Amino acid sequence: MLFGSGLANGQDAPSAFQNPIMPGFGPDPSICRAGDDYYLVNSSFAWFPGIPIYHSKDLVNWKLIGYGITRPEQLNFDGIKDKNGIWAPTIRYHKGLFYISTTCNNCGGNFYITADDPTGEWSDPVWLPEAPGIDPSLFWDDDGRCYYTGNYWNFKGSWPGHCAIWAQELDLEKQKLVGEMKVLTSGHANNASHTEAPHIYKIDGRYLLGTAEGGTNGYHAVTVHHSDAVLGPYTADKINPVLTHRHFGEDYPVQAVGHADLVQIQNGTWWAVVLGKRQIEGHVPLPRETFLCKVTMENGTPIFNPGQGKVLMEQERPDLPWTPIPTEPHRDEFDSDSLALKWYTVRTPTRKFHTLEKGKLTMELRPQVVDSLENASLLIQPTRHFKFSATTKLTFKPTKENEQAGLIIYRTNESYYTLMKEKGRVVLVKKFDGQKKIVLSDPYNKTEVFFNLEVDSLAMQFQFGESPDNMVNIGEVQSLVTLSENEINKFNGTGIGLYATSKGQKSNNKAIFDWFEYKY
Repeated sequence: MLFGSGLANGQDAPSAFQNPIMPGFGPDPSICRAGDDYYLVNSSFAWFPGIPIYHSKDLVNWKLIGYGITRPEQLNFDGIKDKNGIWAPTIRYHKGLFYISTTCNNCGGNFYITADDPTGEWSDPVWLPEAPGIDPSLFWDDDGRCYYTGNYWNFKGSWPGHCAIWAQELDLEKQKLVGEMKVLTSGHANNASHTEAPHIYKIDGRYLLGTAEGGTNGYHAVTVHHSDAVLGPYTADKINPVLTHRHFGEDYPVQAVGHADLVQIQNGTWWAVVLGKRQIEGHVPLPRETFLCKVTMENGTPIFNPGQGKVLMEQERPDLPWTPIPTEPHRDEFDSDSLALKWYTVRTPTRKFHTLEKGKLTMELRPQVVDSLENASLLIQPTRHFKFSATTKLTFKPTKENEQAGLIIYRTNESYYTLMKEKGRVVLVKKFDGQKKIVLSDPYNKTEVFFNLEVDSLAMQFQFGESPDNMVNIGEVQSLVTLSENEINKFNGTGIGLYATSKGQKSNNKAIFDWFEYKY
């Protein structure tokens, strides 16, 4: 998974960069610096592996290098809805050790994991059952003491959406919170809603507390607060909110900007990663993405993109050595011993359900279906472009009516499309808000079939055929609005990939995929 300018090594470094730096499924960004290296994480919800970790040298070109959650014994996502799971991880580096603190919503609560190498195996979760709420973040003061900061929402508030930000010392040796819990703020105003995503920084001897407010939709914002002591009291900055797009109106192309994390680069200047939603005709097909903003400190207040005060789609890049990354091939030939890092399943697999051999991916047909809240034989990668095609070659001979394999574009167990080969036919199925229906089916009896999906803006066209040059449409043009942000599809992202199932019955049959191509 590679992001950035797309320039090959050896070409001249550009003077500007394009936002978002993490297109597609890139919500709740957090960033840290370790020497000349930068690391970024995002929420991953019920997808497995969980907590993707990206590396960059220049804040613009990013490469997926691993995950914080890679072992089934670390976390179990089975039984939870797609919008739950890993929420708002924070990554930090302290004295040679990396820390990720996060919430497993509806699957255990708050915890942190550690690693001395972010590309390697991370520790088992250190659970903090005494920590209420969500969105944990760690901060080390000059004396080496560590502090945990989080959001607390399970109390009777004074106004709708009333939340509190609290902090407490964390004893890393005892692996538990110690001392007194202190409430730091409930937001920058007496009607601030859903104050969350806290981060503490120490800048020029004073403490800066950054938070998100307003919820994750159009009123999302970044606010800051100041104190002379790590546990407060904190005073809201008079400029608040320091970043938001709420005042641009609901038709502005980038909505819901917030959830910032700051980083200081080698020359002393500051930058921030924030989330936002790009919309098309009032819809958000690529959910929340990661954007990069320049920040200037004025009397302790972070000024985002001075003179502009908003997220810019193009701006001067950071003063760092340009470090482009070779573009990844569009087609995955499945010719390695293990799957590429970009592949996920949904919910925690109890065992491996696929093999890679002789340039082919073989998937078992298991009873689990994507409608359930269990791990099914599903492999997907995030959709990251408004215009793309997804194509695969399938070799599969179903012998029973319940056996299926093919292509899937998946948002949740309540919202997806499948284009599947089953006994005697190819069938296109749509599910939205619990309503599942067959869009169209066509007779088909050959063992090999090619499946294709063309996406352009909000339009989707499914196709199948005996060869890539002999494809026919199945069904009319479908709307991507079904999979876009709405009351059914909250928080997480959309994945495109491969699916096989025996629909509740045991089967020894297998589906063989020669390759998968995601082209944009």
